[in-house]
Amino acid sequence: MNYKMIGKILALILGTCAVFMLPALFISLGVSALSAVKGFAISIAVTGGVAALLGLLSRGAKKDFFTGEGMACVGLGWVLMSLFGSLPFVISGEIPRFIDALFETVSGFTTTGASILGDVETLSAGILYWRSFTHWIGGMGVLVFVLAVAPVSGKNEGFTMHLLRAESPGPSVGKLMPRMRQTAIVLYLTYIGLTVLDFLLLLVDLPAFDALLTAFGTAGTGGFGVKNTSMMEYSAYTQIVTTVFMLLFSVNFTCYYLLMLRRLRDVLKDEELRLFGAIILVSVGLITWNLLQSGLFGSFGETLRHAFFQVASIGSSTGFVSADFELWPSFSKAILFFLMCMGACAGSTGGGFKAARLLIVVKILLRNVYQVLRPQRVKVIRINGKAAEEKLLANTSAYLILYLAIFVVSFLLVSLDGESVLTNASSVLACINNTGPGFEAVGATCNYGGLGILSKCVLIFDMLAGRLEFFPILVLLRPGSWKRE
Repeated sequence: MNYKMIGKILALILGTCAVFMLPALFISLGVSALSAVKGFAISIAVTGGVAALLGLLSRGAKKDFFTGEGMACVGLGWVLMSLFGSLPFVISGEIPRFIDALFETVSGFTTTGASILGDVETLSAGILYWRSFTHWIGGMGVLVFVLAVAPVSGKNEGFTMHLLRAESPGPSVGKLMPRMRQTAIVLYLTYIGLTVLDFLLLLVDLPAFDALLTAFGTAGTGGFGVKNTSMMEYSAYTQIVTTVFMLLFSVNFTCYYLLMLRRLRDVLKDEELRLFGAIILVSVGLITWNLLQSGLFGSFGETLRHAFFQVASIGSSTGFVSADFELWPSFSKAILFFLMCMGACAGSTGGGFKAARLLIVVKILLRNVYQVLRPQRVKVIRINGKAAEEKLLANTSAYLILYLAIFVVSFLLVSLDGESVLTNASSVLACINNTGPGFEAVGATCNYGGLGILSKCVLIFDMLAGRLEFFPILVLLRPGSWKRE
């Protein structure tokens, strides 16, 4: 392990985190929230001081950097960012218990949106801003941001590739531009552009502060709201705008780059996008039909709006709520449960297993059936017309096994709390898939505050592991990863 280079990257991450707290400090000063001012001032000083110390200790670092270092950097970076990011909540006294503050911060950075708070409207403006901003920076990834704005890569192109691959969600990450730093810049400019557009459209109907924080939550597919009822109190216009943008941020950002190049045909041929779109549309149709049978809403238009909103919210792993889906028929909730597991597209800000992996798993299954019937023939799996490497197929299978193993262990540990089976299973799945709300005790109108310390610790691990897709966190826990080579 190249410890000095890892230290240099961690210093940049913590320094960036300290800078990102400044707007929240200024907002707190503006509204004279003295406890929040104290919280952010101390947190910025501590975080910045640790960043400076790490930078000092990492002087003269050699840029020998490989996959192991990339995984360790990302895993450690997210852990440290969460620990230091929770300080404003604790020091201000607005979330006094450290485990609760850490849960809320991890939920923010990982864009999960699972909250321990029963009344978010009592939080000061600066704390509310920081809470929602963690979604925005976590959506695309803080390391992608660092790679886009900081001159850390030099001429070592593999350096940035290892970091970007370790942090970006999905089966694989490739270059959009000749250099990976240019790729990071393109990703963030697209992300910022969509966020600004969402904010401007929301500004038509909402106060500027509400519109900004809602745009942060939508862009990062996070789901922290500024109201206790999430999106229930907002107008149909705001809900429709949010529905559209939740789906836009669920799409692989490579598709937007292809659109910039006027390669619309390549976008329309993308198998993952077509699968994701088909599942969303079918889910909306089935839930609308089921809700009409139940008579929960007054008209077809209202039923369709709530069905589309909730499918987009759960399918994108955002977790906003426009209605209490705990009251919906079992069939509708079963569809939402499936969407919670599947998640969004690879290369988006959404969580979940990813539509790309679901597509690969289905194709592996079909190939195995084909080879049982015709064992002498070789069947090549193709994705978007190109032959998929066997390494990609093996990694997808390994990911599925790891996903199920972590779910089972987490489910058993959380079950020690004594909650119902559906509460325990949905809370674990909601955190692994970075969705936010689950069912029953952690459902649409509830929160995670009533869970025990053990459950919260397990779910914190699940949120981090799910957002980073397991391997960077597991690298941290493997003793052999830290040997000098």
